[in-house]
Amino acid sequence: MRANAKSTSVPAPVGGWNARDSIADMSAIDAAALTNWFPGTTDVMVRKGYSQHSTGMNSQVETLLAYAGGATDKLFSFTADGKIYDVTSGGAVGAASVSGLSNGRWETQNISTSGGNFALCVNGTDKLRGYSGTAWWTDGDGTHDITGFDTATASNITLFKNRIWFIQKNTLTAWYLPTSSIAGAAAQFPLQSIARLGGYLIDFATWTIDAGYGVDDFFAFVTSKGEVIVYKGTDPASVNTWGLVGVWILGAPVGKRCLMKYEGDLLLIGQDGLSPMSGALQSSRVNPRVQLTDKIQKAVSDAVTNYGSTFGWETLYFPKQNMLILNVPVSIGAQEQYVMNTITKNWCRFTGWNANTWCLFQDIPYFGGNGFVGKAWNTFGDNGSNISATASQAFSYFKSPGIIKRFTLIRPILNTDGSPGISANLNIDFQINTNSSPISTTPVTSATWDTSVWDTGVFSSGLQITKYWQGASGVGYSAAPQVVTVTNGIELHWVSTDIVFETGGIL
Repeated sequence: MRANAKSTSVPAPVGGWNARDSIADMSAIDAAALTNWFPGTTDVMVRKGYSQHSTGMNSQVETLLAYAGGATDKLFSFTADGKIYDVTSGGAVGAASVSGLSNGRWETQNISTSGGNFALCVNGTDKLRGYSGTAWWTDGDGTHDITGFDTATASNITLFKNRIWFIQKNTLTAWYLPTSSIAGAAAQFPLQSIARLGGYLIDFATWTIDAGYGVDDFFAFVTSKGEVIVYKGTDPASVNTWGLVGVWILGAPVGKRCLMKYEGDLLLIGQDGLSPMSGALQSSRVNPRVQLTDKIQKAVSDAVTNYGSTFGWETLYFPKQNMLILNVPVSIGAQEQYVMNTITKNWCRFTGWNANTWCLFQDIPYFGGNGFVGKAWNTFGDNGSNISATASQAFSYFKSPGIIKRFTLIRPILNTDGSPGISANLNIDFQINTNSSPISTTPVTSATWDTSVWDTGVFSSGLQITKYWQGASGVGYSAAPQVVTVTNGIELHWVSTDIVFETGGIL
């Protein structure tokens, strides 16, 4: 039978990482693996890198505090050797602002009162530490005293309806301070009679929800057994202004920092993935949502099983880049991130950012690493090193599932401002390998502003299209593009892939 050459074009995998569906049943715009490629709305791009913002700390940075002081914002790091550093300005740190602490795993909360703007911090072992914008203090110093409750047993802290709340470590008891206060007499709020499964309180947060009568703030407690206890009101001491909304069972939480506010909802990191809290309400007033991690459920499930007890699970919302980051602590010093595009809800996986903790400071993401604080998404290299990105796209039969094909050429369509190192090939019939071949590219060159001669030099408008054919080999019924790159100092977007093949018969 005479060969019949055909060409086709496949969009880049903007559908993101699919770790849920059968490899034979994925959409052609999905990817079986998508590492350090971020799926946008029209293309996928090699993720940006990070720089070491602040250095010179002698142990792992395990907590970051973004102090909101009105006219003055500050960034502090808490290290595993029990020190707090001011890392606002970056560079090599000087002497620690606070030392002699038991650990670096603190929970923090900003509060504004008539007396100023404050940050309060607890870790379940040391007395509460507070920051006023100019100085640190310790609970019990005679000026900022909290009575009735030992803040050294406070494992978590939050703010609800202008009241500071604490969780008493390894108990089902919470405590709260007077309204708009950073000190004073703490009142007890026991939940032993409400939590039917027992356990102890892990986390709590404000949950903003419209239940059909207007938007209101609820208060959600999460226990170690996965019970979510929700209250509504203003004064916990008054039955007239405070009441139980309900109790739901969502599965055991993962990590101490398992809750995060997101788009008026609460996200919970649990055994079943990353779940919007509103999905727990089975009523006509709220439409239940599926888990945000539904499309990568197998990967999340495996990560929770293997690394669920490792410190470092938390989420960060990066609104400027429409990005939601789920930190996955494979081990200390070898963390990964599962990252979602908040517009498309599609996922990818980042490696190379060894982050213990995350913080958004002045709308920029920062993370705590081994002796340094990293500033992320601000450069096109990882602290000067290469960024390696790999994509194994989903398989396609190219509209002829029963016809055998001989694949001969592949051409990724790229948008770049440099000369990236690109390797590409086709995986055949659901066999995923790494036998990609290098593609030669021509460096993008343009005139330099204020240097080149006007009307002579060609000035670049930014990214430029690069497209070069590469020989491919393989015979089968289906194929999937695989694109691997190593970049440093350049921007790279993958738009689509052209493929040439010859068709034969059924056998």
